[in-house]
Amino acid sequence: MSNRPALPKGTPLGPAGWFAIIVLFGFLAWAAWIFLRTWTSLHGVAMSPLGWLFMGLGIVVTLAVGGGLMALLFYSSRHDYDR
Repeated sequence: MSNRPALPKGTPLGPAGWFAIIVLFGFLAWAAWIFLRTWTSLHGVAMSPLGWLFMGLGIVVTLAVGGGLMALLFYSSRHDYDR
């Protein structure tokens, strides 16, 4: 078992937690703005169906790798393999 103290359920977020959430949402809004600005400036640029296929495959593989790595992280943490 772990020596870490368990946090009580329903612990409210402190000021630093709220600040982190606000900063992360700011980054998300900034990234969305850059994405929309770039997307709308690409008039007349066409992508073939094969390009869309590989774009979709790249997104799916990236999400699968990220999800798999997070699953391994939680598994190793729960089974005390991360010492």
